[in-house]
Amino acid sequence: MSPYSIILDSPILLSLLAGVVGLLVGSFLNVVIYRLPVMMQQGWKQECQEFLELPIDAPTEPFNLSLPASHCPKCKSGIKAYQNIPVLSYLFLRGKCANCSVSIAARYPFIEALTGVLSAIVAYQLGGQIETLFALILTWTLIALSGIDFDHQLLPDNITLPVLWLGLLLSLFNIFTDPVSSIIGAIAGYMVLWTIYQLFKLLTGKEGMGYGDFKLLALFGAWLGWQYLPLIILLSSLVGAIIGVSMILVLGRDKNIPIPFGPYLAIAGWIALLWGDQLNTLYLNSVGL
Repeated sequence: MSPYSIILDSPILLSLLAGVVGLLVGSFLNVVIYRLPVMMQQGWKQECQEFLELPIDAPTEPFNLSLPASHCPKCKSGIKAYQNIPVLSYLFLRGKCANCSVSIAARYPFIEALTGVLSAIVAYQLGGQIETLFALILTWTLIALSGIDFDHQLLPDNITLPVLWLGLLLSLFNIFTDPVSSIIGAIAGYMVLWTIYQLFKLLTGKEGMGYGDFKLLALFGAWLGWQYLPLIILLSSLVGAIIGVSMILVLGRDKNIPIPFGPYLAIAGWIALLWGDQLNTLYLNSVGL
């Protein structure tokens, strides 16, 4: 038996491998969460300058997902490879820059550890099948989207839409759902939140959520089918209420500050991805259907 087959047939080994890969991916997701919004803002600024026929600010140095190389934001010293090992380097350096001792935000090892743990759970739950690979891709996407939405209340189309289309493509091969359920799910996912948004705006004059939330729910509809949308909406509302109230009561967050809904949708959709069948069955049995 080949090492490849041994790993696929062993839930523990597969989970460990996925966890290690997840740690490495989590390091990259930290870059995406920080740099992508800055890149988008620079692009929007340039478009506005072009439209208004103003002088365009030339970038002083390249800024994208690969350049400049990782460095300390204070002393600008480069981060060496051994200082960039997920989680371990943070612990070894005691959360400080090796050159100037400025504190490193704890969110970086948190994202790395979260990605590793969730990747291991996905692999253990789904096992050695093709669905596991795509479930990992979706998981990593949701972590990136949640981090960006938490920081900027923004769900970038250049992440959401390609993954939505990937879900529709997978349905052609009956991966996670069938094509009809996927297409209806994508349409219904968008329209449900769009309708709620319009009604809320009509009644209150305020915007209760952004268009990115509509597209994210459409993404879940495309991946999992329309049958999972009620579960995702219910779970996201429940998670949002629990976390939102906790942030106000425990952390003292100002209740007038908008709370992004994308992370709650992401949590609910991820739960539905792994345990949706069991939860739907449990709900139907509880109501006697």
